[in-house]
Amino acid sequence: MALSKVTGKRDVYLDDRPWEEALEEYMAYLEQKGALNPGPPEVVAVEEARGRVTAAPVYARVSSPHYHAAAMDGYAVKAALTFGASETAPKRLAVGSEAIMVDTGDPLPEGCDAVIMVEDVHFVSSGVLEITQPVYPWQHVRPIGEDIVATEMIVPANHRVRPMDIGGLLAGGITEISVHPRPRVAILPTGTELVEPGRELRPGDIIDYNSRMLSGLVSEWGGDPVRKKITADDFESLRQSLLEALQESDMVLINAGSSAGSEDYTAEVIRSLGRVLVHGVATRPGKPVILGEVDGRPVIGVPGYPVSAYLCADLFVKPIIYRKLGSVPPARRKIEATVSRKLVSSLGVEEFVRVKLGQVGDKIIATPISRGAGIIMSLIRADGIVRVPRLSEGYGAGRAVPVELLRPLEEIRETTVIIGSHDIALDVLANYLRRLYPQASLSSAHVGSLAGLNALKRGEAHCAGTHLLDEETGEYNVSYIQRLLPDRGVVLVNLVYREQGLIVARGNPKGIRGLEDLARPDVTFVNRQRGAGTRVLLDYYLKRLGIEPSRISGYEREEYTHMAVAAAVAGGVDAGLGIRAAAVALGLDFIPLAEERYDLCIPREHWDTPYIQRLMTVMNSPEFQKEVHALGGYDLRDCGKVMWEQE
Repeated sequence: MALSKVTGKRDVYLDDRPWEEALEEYMAYLEQKGALNPGPPEVVAVEEARGRVTAAPVYARVSSPHYHAAAMDGYAVKAALTFGASETAPKRLAVGSEAIMVDTGDPLPEGCDAVIMVEDVHFVSSGVLEITQPVYPWQHVRPIGEDIVATEMIVPANHRVRPMDIGGLLAGGITEISVHPRPRVAILPTGTELVEPGRELRPGDIIDYNSRMLSGLVSEWGGDPVRKKITADDFESLRQSLLEALQESDMVLINAGSSAGSEDYTAEVIRSLGRVLVHGVATRPGKPVILGEVDGRPVIGVPGYPVSAYLCADLFVKPIIYRKLGSVPPARRKIEATVSRKLVSSLGVEEFVRVKLGQVGDKIIATPISRGAGIIMSLIRADGIVRVPRLSEGYGAGRAVPVELLRPLEEIRETTVIIGSHDIALDVLANYLRRLYPQASLSSAHVGSLAGLNALKRGEAHCAGTHLLDEETGEYNVSYIQRLLPDRGVVLVNLVYREQGLIVARGNPKGIRGLEDLARPDVTFVNRQRGAGTRVLLDYYLKRLGIEPSRISGYEREEYTHMAVAAAVAGGVDAGLGIRAAAVALGLDFIPLAEERYDLCIPREHWDTPYIQRLMTVMNSPEFQKEVHALGGYDLRDCGKVMWEQE
């Protein structure tokens, strides 16, 4: 909690209410203050108006077309002269007097009220044509005002201008329109630890990417972002920066400092200059948002974690920008999807869970991804958001839930869903899949080999990545598939062989030589999650060596990917079991223990579908195999080969 500069007491959250209630109160207060009113209209050229919002209705100055125009290539005639024409009694017309040649778009000659298409005439001589059917008045003619009539309203007020609107406005003789000004939104990044992108990083430095993300969102919603310089965690500095930002903007976003830490001054600074209406809402992530007002302008304290910042901007900043533009935010499309694994949430808060989506059979499968507020990659990877209500403790596996889409449903329907063990080669596979098939994508959920096979059992994936070692036979995957999927037809296809071993710090400062050293009291370890093939391999070797897991410091610490294990070692853990490619990627040392086979288990019903056949094409491409091999620790001698089948 921050120490108040005014009272000398610790500041606390003012609220922990539902976000909808907080937003409603905030908008009502801003409405009363006049802070939601659009600014004075400005005039812009129609050709530069795409995305702008009209401040008034726009009426046509001229009709379109503004003359009677030929709609076809042919001959303009007075329709009455053609009446009675038939196959048995054709009519003949003199070219130049009774039938005048016109091209599409030409003005209709005086006295003419129809056009005979050129393909419907037959010349009996150089100056006489013959027709075998009549035309009716105004046939193949675009009369004055067919498209737009002068004084007709082309677009109403508070309309966001689209490319087709630009065409219609120009056709109606309009070259300039009055639009609402873009709300100027000052974005004030705060934090002594922040550094500009491109700077050499030292321990404790954090790249200021949030302000760029927020700027992009403001632009996308129709605002004009003004990113300010980084302000240190200091009350007076922040106060002065806010005062300066208010002088040139319609709204200020203060990024970070909204929580209750010893250097979180945002709420107190806003309070010292204006009013704080809300501090804290019942959401996860995004709880410590601050909704305030200074000098009739909205001032919002946006949490520092990127997912929290994105969510708070989406919930509280977007409605204000749209309101100041005289419109409302468009609703995201919603679909129903099946949750692939149990989703537990705490009572009392509405949680916004990011999910990967893909269609398997007739169901859309939603797989939750990282729920940490600081994981910006969860936003990049997310296809949709599942909202867990405040009075719910979550959803069980297999439950149908509503999902707000972040990607078009058409893309999601073209997504191959892989659930199971993690391997870096899957990222390369996803990249080449997209390159060869731009309409397609790959969703890879890293839950471990056993969980992947169980996902296949429930019909929630197109295939599962697996590398499960049978301790009795020394074979990979087959016995587990026979036990877990005894009645399913499957095809087991190899992706890679890979080196598993101990990932240790560069230079191996602890002198670790093998698994026996994990039991040393001075060695710390990071493990994979239960059900992961790497965890099965570790337990197999520990059993052979007679080492009790309880003797290993860190055995209970779990990570879900090889890269996460490598990152933990890079961060100070002494060792972790993983693949060589992860060690190479982070410049760590590697102690090889075994080569293992990593396969894709594919249900027979998906084998001939585009989801799988596209993968097979990619796996057999030399470019894909070359890139995977270059990662280190991989052998692709059987890549794309069917290793075993179960009817």
